[in-house]
Amino acid sequence: MLWRTIKLGVLTAAAAGVLGGVLFGADLVSYVGSSFHSISLAVKENIPVEFQIRRARDLLDDTGPEMQKNIRLIAEEEVDIASLRGDIAQANQSLAGEKTRMQALRDDLATSQSAFTIGEFSYSRPQLAQELGQQFANYKEAEISLQQKQQLLENRQSALAAANEAMQTASDQRAGLQSEIDALEARYRLVQATAVGTDVQVDSTKLAQAQKVIGDVRRQLAVSERMLAEEARFAHAVPADAVNEQDLLKQVDGCLSGTSTLAVNEAANGK
Repeated sequence: MLWRTIKLGVLTAAAAGVLGGVLFGADLVSYVGSSFHSISLAVKENIPVEFQIRRARDLLDDTGPEMQKNIRLIAEEEVDIASLRGDIAQANQSLAGEKTRMQALRDDLATSQSAFTIGEFSYSRPQLAQELGQQFANYKEAEISLQQKQQLLENRQSALAAANEAMQTASDQRAGLQSEIDALEARYRLVQATAVGTDVQVDSTKLAQAQKVIGDVRRQLAVSERMLAEEARFAHAVPADAVNEQDLLKQVDGCLSGTSTLAVNEAANGK
């Protein structure tokens, strides 16, 4: 069953290849490449921004242990170089002492003496010359060793300077990338906040209904106010008793001629 399934898959792939060759001909490879490229771009575009930022931060964090390792190596190299400087200083001091002793032997051999006493030892002239030769050979070996140490010191100092420069460049680059990631994360948070704001929606139908209700209330209040005004106006428009026009005119004429209102009223009432 498994073999049949595998065989069917192979035949399907072969058929697809043949069909693609028939349809696209020599351009099949180009189409396939373009398709893979499009799929790759689509996959990258669909990866969340937050995930990409997290991935960049993780990659940057992964450089931390390596940076610490390099810092330790540089510190160890600085200690070794300091020790090498100490060895060179001691070697220079030893060479200076050997040179002083050779100078003393050379001064003795500059005389015409045939026997010499140096400290507790006695030397014949040939023995003293042999001693001077041995010291000179040792001096030359020590001098060569000192030169090698000095060359080694120069090389290690140059390598240390290059390592420090590389570490400084890497540290600056790492700090710059950290700042860029922080800035991108801040921009992403701002975009998120803006997107959340745009999701706020209000039902316009309910707003229209609320506006209609407010209009109805406003109209009802206006009608009520007008009714109150009309009621107040009509309440004093018609007196309870009908007015006698002749009596009214007499009273007004009397008031205008200077007659007292009381006398006018009495005359009007027939008193």
